[in-house]
Amino acid sequence: MVEAQAQSEAVITRLRERGHRLTPQRMAVIKALIGNEDHLSVEQIYERVKVDFPMTSLTTIYKTVAVLKEMGEVSELGFSGESSRYDGGLHRHLHLICIKCKEIMDVDVDVDVAGDLPQEIARKTGYRIVKHRFDFFGVCPQCQEKE
Repeated sequence: MVEAQAQSEAVITRLRERGHRLTPQRMAVIKALIGNEDHLSVEQIYERVKVDFPMTSLTTIYKTVAVLKEMGEVSELGFSGESSRYDGGLHRHLHLICIKCKEIMDVDVDVDVAGDLPQEIARKTGYRIVKHRFDFFGVCPQCQEKE
């Protein structure tokens, strides 16, 4: 919890430094996204924010998420045919995604595949890798029990 608060405060500081207004609604979006393990869609963020700020518009949420994404404070997890989800955990990690219930789980692994593989791909292809992500798709234990 302390780490999440520190991460949120750092994001707030960077927003201020770039001249962005820090409205209560924007702060609520930051709280919903930064430093937790949830991978929320814009619609899910909106549902959380409107509990405390019922007059907040969905447009406000979209704009705030776009600013945070542009600044590199959140990652967009896009999936074909579904709403994008957003990850405020900026440390390197992998994602496990359940193909049935769509749960997304962060996984920290000891193997530094996330660090070594992009460098190897860049070396072999000549690409300058600017961003990458690792997703594994499967069926979570809860959905397996229902099968």
